[in-house]
Amino acid sequence: GLRINALKIDPKAWQALRPFPLEPVPWCPTGFYYSADSRPGKHPYHAAGLYYIQEPSAMAAVEMLDVQPGETVLDLAAAPGGKATQAGAALQGDGLLLVNEIHPGRAAVLAENVERFGIRNAVVTNERPDRLAERFPAFFDKILVDAPCSGEGMFRKEPQAVEEWSPDNVRRCASRQDAILDEAAKMLKPGGKLVYSTCTFSPEENEGTVARFLDRHPDFQLVRHRLAAYFAPGRPDWGDGRPGLADCVRIWPHRVRGEGHFVALLVKSAEEEACFGRHATGSENRRGQGWTGTGRSA
Repeated sequence: GLRINALKIDPKAWQALRPFPLEPVPWCPTGFYYSADSRPGKHPYHAAGLYYIQEPSAMAAVEMLDVQPGETVLDLAAAPGGKATQAGAALQGDGLLLVNEIHPGRAAVLAENVERFGIRNAVVTNERPDRLAERFPAFFDKILVDAPCSGEGMFRKEPQAVEEWSPDNVRRCASRQDAILDEAAKMLKPGGKLVYSTCTFSPEENEGTVARFLDRHPDFQLVRHRLAAYFAPGRPDWGDGRPGLADCVRIWPHRVRGEGHFVALLVKSAEEEACFGRHATGSENRRGQGWTGTGRSA
């Protein structure tokens, strides 16, 4: 699939301009399927940033995050930039997008893709999640955690993912996901939305990770998004049995035109926000909004 860049071309104009046959992706208004012989990566439009080549299932996560102009948005594990550029386009130049990648080489690729897409209101960081959380407490309206995972959903098209898989790797990934989500929770504003996604089928990394997160963070609630109608529900019996896990989304490659994916939408309680609004003034209020002063950049 590919996703057109509404920052550079009007979707209606794209219909007349498109250089090869395309079919719409049902769950993403700017997403399209292309045929195997189209080779969109070789076309000058790709170099110009008119579209991003992206697996169709992967487009669902940012659509469920529902990014709006003017918001502060964090993509915590953003390379190579598919979901980051999708979020940046949704901001329409208004607001702030922080995209982070912990590996320096991948962060460089991320920066290139953000630049090619023409996203001017973005900051690219190369940091650990815990260090970002120190600098941005309760700062973001929306956060995407497209977590490092065992990659079972990519087995069909990436033989290397099969070779790297092991039960120990699944356990390591699940532990890493727990730690990343805990830091993301610190950076989300009260009332904010967090989307957790993976490209694996592993219950330990999907329903299991969400269930463990909810146990640690009772101020979060798992909610069902309207796009869930396109996909299969989560499996409570693959987590801890709580019925609410059915509000997660499982994207099965034998049921839709896309690879394997998992998405969960979590909302943080707004009670803390109400508390700040009633009592906080001056510097206390700035801290409530995530203000950290002018210290060393993250």
